[in-house]
Amino acid sequence: MNARDIILAPVITEKSVMALSEKKYTFRVADGANKIEIAKAVEEIFGVQVAKVNTISMKGKHRRMGRHEGYTSDWKKAVVTLTEASKTIEFFDGMF
Repeated sequence: MNARDIILAPVITEKSVMALSEKKYTFRVADGANKIEIAKAVEEIFGVQVAKVNTISMKGKHRRMGRHEGYTSDWKKAVVTLTEASKTIEFFDGMF
């Protein structure tokens, strides 16, 4: 699996922006990716050192559009913590 196939998108929420000061970055990742693959992909793409990775399986939310209803798709989220010696990820620098 390619590194860009593992890291799909950054997650920009109020909670994830507050965690940037602790060098914690949140990403939407591929469903089949494990913590080791996620850590290697972040190190390869952004050139940083990863201390640990926490993963969360997010359930889809119930949505309605008029009389039609259904669920959004399930997805996987990863919170990546960088080491103290590591530089920050430039993409997130303008967020706070």
